[in-house]
Amino acid sequence: MFTGIVAELGEVAGIEYRGDAARLTIRGSTDDVSPGESIAVNGVCLTVTGIIGGTFTADVMGETLDRSGLGALIPGAPVNLERSVRLADRLGGHLVQGHVDGTGTIISRSPSAHWDQVRISLPAAIARYVVLKGSIAVDGVSLTVSALGEDWFEVSLIPETLKRTTLGTRQPGETVNLEADVIAKYVERLHSGEAGQ
Repeated sequence: MFTGIVAELGEVAGIEYRGDAARLTIRGSTDDVSPGESIAVNGVCLTVTGIIGGTFTADVMGETLDRSGLGALIPGAPVNLERSVRLADRLGGHLVQGHVDGTGTIISRSPSAHWDQVRISLPAAIARYVVLKGSIAVDGVSLTVSALGEDWFEVSLIPETLKRTTLGTRQPGETVNLEADVIAKYVERLHSGEAGQ
């Protein structure tokens, strides 16, 4: 479980494709990191399989490559990194599982004096889970939906988010990973009466 509060910007050190899977090597802080731990990379929960110097490796299965933007990463690309929360940690964002629901495309960004307004396409499959003033994770960053259309939503990025995450440099046409609020998914399932099936 994560909170969507990115701890650091890492960098893709290498990608090794293995048929329908890939092994990512990510450069980032590895102090106190052990194999088996979960780290969110651009909002995708990955299991650390090894640590070499200041890098860690993680295996990415075909399902994850298909559903997220991890397959499009190249060496040198910056990535958002967040370690999983401990039970004693503050929940600064919202409950983020690191289970990406799909991808969106940045439609536009409008800079202003103190923030950037970013419009992102919203896939029909997850649109019902997104509400005005609700939470959504974009590349693993917990954000509040500031405007909403039928097939798009907007978020406002404060200077701290612009400085500390990849969202500060993402441009129109680029793909981002999206994860809807898990609570909305549970409410829908409970309401539909399918919970016991």
